[in-house]
Amino acid sequence: MLVQHILKSKAKAGVLTVASAASVADAAKILAENRIGSVVVSDDDGQTAVGILSERDIVRELARVGVACMEKPVSDYMTRKLVTCTGTTSVQDLLMQMTEGRFRHMPVVEDGKLVGLVTQGDAVKAQLSELAMEKRALEGMIMGH
Repeated sequence: MLVQHILKSKAKAGVLTVASAASVADAAKILAENRIGSVVVSDDDGQTAVGILSERDIVRELARVGVACMEKPVSDYMTRKLVTCTGTTSVQDLLMQMTEGRFRHMPVVEDGKLVGLVTQGDAVKAQLSELAMEKRALEGMIMGH
């Protein structure tokens, strides 16, 4: 299975983004309202990704410097060195990269443009779905259908 299949199956198309100049409080509000774990940072209305900010990034800074970090710009705490994938990345490769990099969200980029965001949960769900289909096919073959 490929990342493009995951993107097609997602309930919402597109990617929620926040500008790098926005406050961490604004980003936290987006995370809370949408019940998501990270937000892509984009300064051109979601065309390209310049970073990603996760709830872990925010919690880490709250513990380190306190509530003052909430008024700082997202650019102060975002991950700048993005690991991205494309629609043709396999789910197995995606999960391997996420596991090795110890992150749960990966932007999908095609020709330099941000086209989606996949999560570790999306990838696991896709793998389980694929395994269930294979199981049904094997059972059908064994039963002679």
